[in-house]
Amino acid sequence: MQDPESAAGRRFGAFPEGNGVRFRVGAPGARTLELEILSGASPGTHHPLRQNDGTFEFFVAGAGASDTYMLRRDGTDPRPDPASRFQPEGVHGPSEIVDADAYRWRHERWDTVDVARRVIYELHVGTFTPEGTFAAARTRLADLRDLGITVVELMPVADFAGMRNWGYDGVCLYAPSRAYGRPDDLRAFVDAAHGLGMAVVLDVVYNHLGPEGAYLPQMNPQYLTDGHQTPWGCAVNLDAEGRDLVRAFIIDNAEHWVREYRLDGLRLDATHALIDTSPVHLVADLVRAVRAAADWPVAIYGEDHRNLADLVEPPERDGWGLDGLWADDFHHVVRRMIAGDAHGYFQDFEGTADELVRTIRQGWLYSGEYSRNMDEARGTDASGIPMHRFVVCLQNHDQVGNRATGDRLHHSIDAAAWRAASALLLTAPMTPLLFMGQEWAASTPFLYFTDLEPDLGRLVTEGRRREFKAFPEFAHPAARERIPDPQAASTFERSKLKWDERNAGAHAHTLALYRELLRLRREHPVLGADSATAGMADVVGPGAVVLHREHNGQRFVILAQLTGEGPITLLDPEVDPARPPLLVLTTEDSRFAADAATPRQDVQPGRIVLHFSRPGAVILTFA
Repeated sequence: MQDPESAAGRRFGAFPEGNGVRFRVGAPGARTLELEILSGASPGTHHPLRQNDGTFEFFVAGAGASDTYMLRRDGTDPRPDPASRFQPEGVHGPSEIVDADAYRWRHERWDTVDVARRVIYELHVGTFTPEGTFAAARTRLADLRDLGITVVELMPVADFAGMRNWGYDGVCLYAPSRAYGRPDDLRAFVDAAHGLGMAVVLDVVYNHLGPEGAYLPQMNPQYLTDGHQTPWGCAVNLDAEGRDLVRAFIIDNAEHWVREYRLDGLRLDATHALIDTSPVHLVADLVRAVRAAADWPVAIYGEDHRNLADLVEPPERDGWGLDGLWADDFHHVVRRMIAGDAHGYFQDFEGTADELVRTIRQGWLYSGEYSRNMDEARGTDASGIPMHRFVVCLQNHDQVGNRATGDRLHHSIDAAAWRAASALLLTAPMTPLLFMGQEWAASTPFLYFTDLEPDLGRLVTEGRRREFKAFPEFAHPAARERIPDPQAASTFERSKLKWDERNAGAHAHTLALYRELLRLRREHPVLGADSATAGMADVVGPGAVVLHREHNGQRFVILAQLTGEGPITLLDPEVDPARPPLLVLTTEDSRFAADAATPRQDVQPGRIVLHFSRPGAVILTFA
């Protein structure tokens, strides 16, 4: 029997209980609410016991798991349950009762991943494998373990209209998409990951609902408010009349993902769009409730472009208590530096080695300076925040998929620069995030795709092409017509990884580099994410930086020439030609590049000069 209450005080959905099923639905202001059981031993219409908090409860004897049902508010058309655990026929169809306790977990206990060991791998279930299912993704978990991944982050899986979507158009927020499999298939994925020593984090979206199949506001007309506006329209109601039931629903949803699927964490999408003027922000309440609901440590990350230190401060210091933030300044500086992007938010970055060093030292670059892109001051001082709380990347779904043609960074830069940037990412003191396929420099793009009803889909396609009008390369209408159609099935198919390419040619060389870098990170804790509150980095050339990693007597120096060529001089009083530092790795040797070009070293008293003929990175250790 599932506990009918959550740490937030209420649970929503259908819960097998004894000889029947108990249902709880939030429908404030409804005159009537009918439950229609469509299949199973107790078909028919049932009437609830009304509660005084805007919820309705039913207990239906004889009902059970796999039965389907719908809800009818005030005599209108039947709709799916907003807290449905599964939608076998899609988001417009009946809801299915699921017994979350029926799954037999193989790994009742698993080790949590220490913050210093976290290497996050973001994947989209539908394009990660040819089959695009939880079951198929499970067969690749051993590959991720062998690569050196410790945390798998799933892009949103809450059900959406159609069979193809990034997941950010979810409308059935409790139901894993039937495009990927059944709820137990997701449980089996998590179970298998735990058996391999990896944690699983799920991306969840609470700042908006998808454009098709969003029946939640029909069941609860107070779910959205016109008191605030977001890029998606009216905001989710977190601080106006009727907010209590909305907040309870969202918090219960977050708890449900952790509790019913034994997840190790959540990634909260675009928390800057969760507009809440309440004394305690929704996110702070959610973090507290989710941690209380689990018997294991739960990590909760936020995506927030504002660079606000308060978000990772503990509640007793008026913070939200998040475990970490996606900190995109690292990506933006590196991309501007080696690819030259200068439009949109890249206009806020010069792409200099000095900017990169300041980002590594601080966790993010903007700490209150004026942003031309936002036309306002951006960021706060990050002093005192442990470096492991900053999640940094060279690619993620946004930074690839929001490009017009879904091209990855390694598609538009020299391979040597990609290797150098990869070495920097995986030896920096922050928590690194990889996007699926980058470890072998995948040839496939990651495009924006949808599968909405035709009229709505046409608007999405037109809007997608229109948003790139301001970019010079898409100023002409003919150029915009070449932007892949999100609605086309081919756009989705092109985004699927080609696993067979990773063991051939340059892909195999890149994969070998990632494996070696992650092996070093695993075997030498000094190279892991740091609990220190500042990174140690310096500029050593116009396109070059040096990292100093030192802990418990171990010392590593990482020199990265991201652009250009020429000598880099490292001044260090410990350098002795009689006992030169050990060369641990160079990204340009024959293991990682067919056209090897290992930098030449000159070791002199108190200095090392490395001569780069192209971009590259070198890792040294001092005995």
